[in-house]
Amino acid sequence: MPSSPFRHAAAEAVAAALGVPADTLAVTTPPDPTLGDYAVGCFPAAKALRAAPAALAARAAAAFRPTPLLAAAAAAGPYVNFHADRGALYRRVLAGATLPPIGAGKTVLVDYSSPNIGKPLGYHHIRSTVIGQALVNIYRALGFRVVGINHLGDWGTTFGMLLAATARWGLPEPLTVQGLNDLYVRFRGEAKTDPALDAEGRAWFKRLEDGDPEARARWGRFREVSLAEFQEVYDALGVRFDEVRGESDYEKDMPAVIADLDAKGLTSISDGALVVDLSEANIPPLLLRKDDGTTLYATRDLAAAQYRHRTYAFDRALYVVDKGQALHFRQLFLVLAKAGYAWAARMRHVPFGLVRVGGKKAGTRTGNVVLLKEVLAEARARVRTLLAETNPDLPADKAAAVAHDVGTGAVVFANLVSQREKDVDFGWDEVVSLHGDSAPYVQYAHARTASILRKAGEDTAGADPGRLARAEEWALAKILADFGDETARAVDTDEPHIVARYLLDVCATFSRWYTLGNQDAALKVLCADADTRRARLALTAATRGVLAAGLAMLGLAAPPEM
Repeated sequence: MPSSPFRHAAAEAVAAALGVPADTLAVTTPPDPTLGDYAVGCFPAAKALRAAPAALAARAAAAFRPTPLLAAAAAAGPYVNFHADRGALYRRVLAGATLPPIGAGKTVLVDYSSPNIGKPLGYHHIRSTVIGQALVNIYRALGFRVVGINHLGDWGTTFGMLLAATARWGLPEPLTVQGLNDLYVRFRGEAKTDPALDAEGRAWFKRLEDGDPEARARWGRFREVSLAEFQEVYDALGVRFDEVRGESDYEKDMPAVIADLDAKGLTSISDGALVVDLSEANIPPLLLRKDDGTTLYATRDLAAAQYRHRTYAFDRALYVVDKGQALHFRQLFLVLAKAGYAWAARMRHVPFGLVRVGGKKAGTRTGNVVLLKEVLAEARARVRTLLAETNPDLPADKAAAVAHDVGTGAVVFANLVSQREKDVDFGWDEVVSLHGDSAPYVQYAHARTASILRKAGEDTAGADPGRLARAEEWALAKILADFGDETARAVDTDEPHIVARYLLDVCATFSRWYTLGNQDAALKVLCADADTRRARLALTAATRGVLAAGLAMLGLAAPPEM
């Protein structure tokens, strides 16, 4: 059911007239605004009642009587079109942006970013990071208790390879993440012609798992250096986690996880490895332990899932991980379900598309990577140059702050504006775009509303919505009234791009209304008539509130001037 009281009232009116559940009816917008403000299709009712949709629409429209929220209804084929009561909708919008607390009393976990220790944060890491942070913000805005989790990749054979590499060639000093990654790439390259290296890597990881002091000490340095560099990028992006734990934190839990699956008769031996057979789902088995006794990340994911449910008793657990890991999560959730954990049904994989650089998949293992910190620095530099041209009187300290906020926002928004499962190609101009469907466009619209209100310096309390008579004003009010529904839809689908596209629509609708003032002074927001000016300022303030709240959900700043 929609959270907007107007959309909700439209669905309820049709449901009451036809005797069907309101939550089976979809509320859309008529293609022509003269037809009405909301449209309810009668197709689900037609299926349930075995009647023609057009006949049911006519029946529902005939039964309608005006309410405090809806003024009129008319049938149009299989749809019932409703006109909202304008005064009621304006009053709601001018009161300020509100969101339905649909998450009250519910806990959601969001596992996101989750980089590997010993590798720099490449631009391809931004997708999990910003999609996850946006979901954290959106869920939280709707009243959910949210726990944002950074599940670090700090365990596994990768670290055996790094330990073997440093044993062979020494630790690069001063130790940096880039230096560690260079060692890793070198090791992988030489292993192609020297099979002994793979054996060395496995042996070093076994030493790490067995608690060897030398291996643990060197691994600890890898972790410390990596976390410090990661934090610099997270700070720049405004990303905050509630829990940061590595795969290594579940090392002590893995024997119990395996013992539990053993006791339930779910494990078997395949080619010397311990697995859980999943042939009934027509997918490969989940590998728990290799033939040399070392564990895998699947084992640690099982341990982490059990820890999270014990600790947080979640209502929903999201894993924001690229779509290439879809099979892993199918296996993980199925094993938990087979083990009798009913809460496995509340776990979701939130996949996203890959980043390609030069037409190839980006990745630190292959060396095909653009560093995230370099992208952010380039975006800020471009904004600083633009500001020098467009607003040369902006003080240096403000210009630096705006360049940071707008440059960072451009990079973040570029990764949120499209549906998350689409693959993206890295290109400097697209990623740091300051034009078109971009963050700077939305941030500039917010700055414009702030400038209008700052220039007016008036109190908008008691504004008379009856003064808002233009079609463009009504269009803006209607889209602002949908803020709650669009945000709730983003949660239903775990799609932050819904909020991003909604903000672009708000900006376009506001711009159409605002530019009327360039054609006729009487149509300006700051017109001569005091009552009309106050009402238009109230609508401007409502627009600013929605833009600021929406930008915050996406993890973007809302500069008051640009």
